Amino acid sequence: MADGPVTPRTAASLRRRAAPKPSAATQRPPQQPGQMLKMYTDDAPGIQVDPVVVLVGSLTFIASVFILHIVGKFTRG
Repeated sequence: MADGPVTPRTAASLRRRAAPKPSAATQRPPQQPGQMLKMYTDDAPGIQVDPVVVLVGSLTFIASVFILHIVGKFTRG
């Protein structure tokens, strides 16, 4: 072998790497359906922003970056 003999130390590290994944019983349970809907109710903490406002703001920011990129190309020359 080019790697050398397998010592107890390397055998233990190989066993550790090949450890099985945790079973479904030890994993986190899925969220309840009611918890996801709480984000859209009046009881949710934080600021309340309409999704249309977020979409328009995002598109406006992208457009401004795009326009500034084009303006920068022309004024740098």
